[in-house]
Amino acid sequence: MEITGRLTGDATVKTLNGERKVVNFSIAINDSYRSGGEQKKITTFFDCSYWLNTGIAEYLKKGGWVQIYGRVGVNAYINGGGEAKASLTFHTTEVKLLGAVVTVSSNSSRNKGATVSSRNPNGSAGENVKGVGVQIVPTDTFDGLEGDLPF
Repeated sequence: MEITGRLTGDATVKTLNGERKVVNFSIAINDSYRSGGEQKKITTFFDCSYWLNTGIAEYLKKGGWVQIYGRVGVNAYINGGGEAKASLTFHTTEVKLLGAVVTVSSNSSRNKGATVSSRNPNGSAGENVKGVGVQIVPTDTFDGLEGDLPF
């Protein structure tokens, strides 16, 4: 299965049993539909795990666009209040970075006062970020990354 969404937080790496490592991250997928002539929006969240290489964790930052491949699962549990809950999980076998969030230095005259526009994977316009701070860039424009990536 293939899912494309936005990272809801920075990825974390956990070590299990003292040796096996897993990259954990969460993505959100926005969808819309019509009900009774009214446009409705729904967001679905997936808790993802990636076991193949932990080097990718440093590139999985909150707000970035990713396309992942793998299989969906469900995690049923009882929360601290005794209520039955469930979450969607995704056992990830492949990760494609479609857009990343880059922090821009406040001393950068190139970006001062600029409005940066991003493009979603479907080609529609993304968010506009005013001023200096966070900039969303497509993955094919990473400046300064040369040579082999660690994954």
